[in-house]
Amino acid sequence: MNKPIKQHLIDPEICIRCHSCEAACPIGAIEHDGTNVVVKADACNFCMACIPVCPTGSIDEWRVVDAPYTLAEQYGWSELPAQQPLEAEAAVEAVDAGVAALLEDAHAGAGGRMRAPASAGKPTVNLYTPAKPVEATIQGNYRLTAESSGADVRHIILNFEGHPFPVLEGQSLGVIAPGVDAQGRAFLPRLFSISSPRDGERANFNNVSLTVKREPGGVCSNYLCDLGKGDKVKITGPFGATFLMPNDADARLLMICTGTGAAPFRAFTMRRQRLDARGGDMVLFFGARAPDSLPYFGPLNKIPNRQLRKHLVYSRIPGAPKEYVQDRLLVESDDVAEMLGDARTHVYICGLRGMEQGVEKSFISVCESVGVSWAALRDALREQGRYHVETY
Repeated sequence: MNKPIKQHLIDPEICIRCHSCEAACPIGAIEHDGTNVVVKADACNFCMACIPVCPTGSIDEWRVVDAPYTLAEQYGWSELPAQQPLEAEAAVEAVDAGVAALLEDAHAGAGGRMRAPASAGKPTVNLYTPAKPVEATIQGNYRLTAESSGADVRHIILNFEGHPFPVLEGQSLGVIAPGVDAQGRAFLPRLFSISSPRDGERANFNNVSLTVKREPGGVCSNYLCDLGKGDKVKITGPFGATFLMPNDADARLLMICTGTGAAPFRAFTMRRQRLDARGGDMVLFFGARAPDSLPYFGPLNKIPNRQLRKHLVYSRIPGAPKEYVQDRLLVESDDVAEMLGDARTHVYICGLRGMEQGVEKSFISVCESVGVSWAALRDALREQGRYHVETY
């Protein structure tokens, strides 16, 4: 029997292909092709130089194996393989302990891990203004949608380095594009929902992520989508004091969105995942034209239903009838009615303004089916801080 060994791997679902790890590796043990970034098992000496520079944490992946995965295998992955079943459990535990120690040493050697601000009942707002913005550095700019989809949606990671930027899930920030408008005035900040949880895109690092769609003629969206690793950008905020995730682990979340409206719900989901909360359930109705234009399609499908029940709805599938989120709400009316009747449920709607009216009509129909007035229920939900709408 081969003695189990630890192998350093990179999670292809989380990696944004910024190649920071490859640049940081002093012995050339990391390489990439057009698909994945991989680690050479016969070269890696676990020096951990790659660990602190990764903006997403995709580099913090390990497997204990009898025989290392080859480069060809790693290049073919769209997701990490499960841990192999091994006979020598004691050896596995020893290796896992060694990896944990190496990681701890690596972060300590990097000058200590930066900590996100502690959770606060009252969000921080307007810490940075257009007159006094904070400068952030682009850590990664990764396309989320296929070119064939016709939609260019990006996952963009901003690193604030030594500057505090305390956020709560559901908040936004402002981006100031360089230049002036047609009247010769500096551009005002353009708001974008933050798509990472309060402790950062990478847990306990001082960075946040945005989900940005390139809009034809959009000054700020095109500016952001064209930025590369290391570029600087001026940021204002944080903003928002109402579209916030409840801290109550027993709260149930009914989330309805289209397109980049998924950004705050990604933050909500990641927060619950990191807490490993076993309380209230989360249900997501997510509308897009087709799977290849739905941001985070792969990672979404990997989240187990016990954490997030997903209704992915498409309006432009060839040969299939058009379906929108309001249609699926009616199909699932029994479950939706049950959630709306639960005092623990918080309702969130985020996306294009045109969706709001359709969702309202569906809620009217769902409530009528159980003898309830939606107008009265909505007013009560608003009064209790359990109904949240952010459309644009």
